[in-house]
Amino acid sequence: MKTAERPLSKKELKEIHLDTLEWKSSLQFIEGEIYFINQLLNSYVFEPTTPNLFERLQELKEKIIQVEEQMSSINESIRKHENELGGMLECDPISEDHSYYQEHELMKITFNDFYKNFRMMKSEIFNYTGGILKKNKRQS
Repeated sequence: MKTAERPLSKKELKEIHLDTLEWKSSLQFIEGEIYFINQLLNSYVFEPTTPNLFERLQELKEKIIQVEEQMSSINESIRKHENELGGMLECDPISEDHSYYQEHELMKITFNDFYKNFRMMKSEIFNYTGGILKKNKRQS
């Protein structure tokens, strides 16, 4: 069922703007987390006798590379989306139809899927690496 096209209200545009700001903030935070995860995966803090350690760490590093590529693509989409929004906010009256809003909703789904997958991957990495860290041997 197709909805009648109507201009987006200032309130809807403000909500869209707040969404994009939240996405950008989340991506900046994720960049910091990825930096930490890369440092962790490339460190020498793991028990060297762990079966398939090198292979498993390589697999996790490849997942991080995929996340970085997805982030780059999402960042670019957000930048374009935000530029379009800026142009719409300068118009008075707002003559854009709901195609922009539909694009925004698709972007919201894309971002939420990415974020959910990132959190699952991060959990997988921390669960694996947490179990194979070298134990600190204290001398009495």
